[in-house]
Amino acid sequence: MGKIVSLFENWNETLIWSCLEGYMGNAWADSIEHPQSAQIIIGDFCFFGGVPNKDLVKNFPSKYTPECILVIPQNEEWETLIESVHKDNLKKFMRYAIKKEDNVFDKELLVSNIQQLSDSYQIRKIDEQIYSMVKSEEWSESLCSNFATYDDFNNIGVGYVIVHDEQVVCGASSYTVYSKGIEIEIDTKKEYRRKGLAYICASKLILDCLDKGLYPSWDAANRESVSLAEKLGYHFDKEYVTYSLVIK
Repeated sequence: MGKIVSLFENWNETLIWSCLEGYMGNAWADSIEHPQSAQIIIGDFCFFGGVPNKDLVKNFPSKYTPECILVIPQNEEWETLIESVHKDNLKKFMRYAIKKEDNVFDKELLVSNIQQLSDSYQIRKIDEQIYSMVKSEEWSESLCSNFATYDDFNNIGVGYVIVHDEQVVCGASSYTVYSKGIEIEIDTKKEYRRKGLAYICASKLILDCLDKGLYPSWDAANRESVSLAEKLGYHFDKEYVTYSLVIK
């Protein structure tokens, strides 16, 4: 991994760091000894760095790749190549990067947020039972999808859910991990959205990360996610090109 680090230099993305540090994910390069181009696949995401390479843009092994993957190019040259190779299976859209800043969180506010939870709901840490529950439903499986077993999650992951009537209805957890923190994943069951549950559950996860000395990194799939992040203390950075690619 050390040989491709320079190809992703200055790319402020924790999923890339997770792979380069050997925590999770897989990488390919055009050369083992002197790589000029590289590809990282981790979870539902794929990143390309270095010199644009057509062979890598075609490289989506079924063993490592979901049927639909989010492809993120390093620059416009990679964009052009990706669009030319996969033009019939692509959907282009924007995701939203959130700044990674220390000392922007108000712990008293986060504690206050958690205290707003109605007595009819419960916050629970993801234990072995909850791990099985969230992985059994489509809406929540991403909360633990990058951890093959509960032991994997328990060793390096962290997460909380909100339970109502003995059902998991919302969760906030580590989508991925790296040496200094996590990338946050938040999901809410459709009929429980717009009740403030994601705000409360995220507050609990962020507090736990801060207590553990971990940075709770946030990347937004849409403007609603940006707004939620900003309510929690984060600041918007920039939007960036993403492709949704259907793998045949």
